[in-house]
Amino acid sequence: MPCWYYEKKELRNTPSIQDGIDYDAECRYRKEGARFIIDTGTKMDLGYNTMATGVVYFHRFYMFHSFRSFPRYVTACCCLLLAGKVEETPKKCKDIIKTARSLLTDQKFATFGDDPKEEVMTLERILLQTIKFDLQVEHPYSYLLKYAKCLKGDKAKLQKMVQMAWTFVNDSLCTTLSLQWEPEVIAVALMYLAGKLSKFEVVDWMGRVGKHLRWWDMFVEDVTMDLLEDICHQVLDLYSQPQVAANAPDSPPLQPSIHSPTSKKERLPRPISPAQQQTLSPLPSAIPVKVTKSEPKSHHTSSNGEGSLDKMEIPVIGKQPDIPLPYQYPSYNHSALPPTYSTPIPTSLYSHQHQYLTTLPIWFLSASAILPWLHLNINTENTTLAHVRHLSLNLPTTGKPNQMSMMLSVANCMIWVLLLI
Repeated sequence: MPCWYYEKKELRNTPSIQDGIDYDAECRYRKEGARFIIDTGTKMDLGYNTMATGVVYFHRFYMFHSFRSFPRYVTACCCLLLAGKVEETPKKCKDIIKTARSLLTDQKFATFGDDPKEEVMTLERILLQTIKFDLQVEHPYSYLLKYAKCLKGDKAKLQKMVQMAWTFVNDSLCTTLSLQWEPEVIAVALMYLAGKLSKFEVVDWMGRVGKHLRWWDMFVEDVTMDLLEDICHQVLDLYSQPQVAANAPDSPPLQPSIHSPTSKKERLPRPISPAQQQTLSPLPSAIPVKVTKSEPKSHHTSSNGEGSLDKMEIPVIGKQPDIPLPYQYPSYNHSALPPTYSTPIPTSLYSHQHQYLTTLPIWFLSASAILPWLHLNINTENTTLAHVRHLSLNLPTTGKPNQMSMMLSVANCMIWVLLLI
């Protein structure tokens, strides 16, 4: 299976960045697309797993394609459509588009083109090829609940910590953490962050052994404090990002960048290097996950300059303002995709003037099968009546067939002659 975990230097060299979009703008596009998927899924009463799967598809898709080529809101609807099928909570494409229309401005919805349903359905095939049909995605939610059941302490404080960690997992979907670390590691890091902010200190846990210095050592291995705080600060940076300026461009400019390729052909997925193949994928829950990725030892500081998590207050995300989307959506190369078969079966063979000719042999065969059966029944009935008459009146039986039997025999012969002709 393909490896979906990337180093930070790879996240700063995506197709969008190669296409002339700066890193901060790409992070904002990812955040807005992920938030749009969550808002649309919430309005359609979809489960958290479905929305999270759609967001992961969204992030993986833009590791191979540029935001210039595929507008994020069209891609977001496509990811949510596919995630609904995978998570067995399917929604009709027209319903997703209808919900998206109620959440987007006219300028943003204009990127769906003249036929929004066709755009989303066409993009679904490109999405499947991009993610290499690797549809099953694991999320930190299940690991969060599993780890919380093993902790000991005040039940009320534990419940508050788990609820806060659950909120952080939701917000982490707006970052690229799902492209950097396994869900087990993310769950541990966000539980650590929630414990710090809610003042819940874990002193004991079930299954503790002597070699476990911290509670997460029985679930994941080689997780350093620098790694945990780096993940925590990536989530906390969401809450401290400044508001977008009014004159800031919302999306890729209308004119192509000088760094963009001259042809607008579909970007093929990049081959996976042997080093990426060795990256550890999520293991079964019974075996601790060993983190093999190396991280810089320097202490990560948040954007507001605070390096420690101990004195931070619980953050609150503010709603981002709606910003118009001034660029137009390029059309897909439909000739490079598999054809669709929408032409109905011709009905000329079943037209009114031909219905008798096409069904005449069937009537002949049916009659040829029924007439011998009637002939046999009539002969049997004549023989039975003659035998009864002989027994009761001592009259001689006559072997002559009656008139009806002779007429059936003649009709049967005529039908077979017509069929042979």
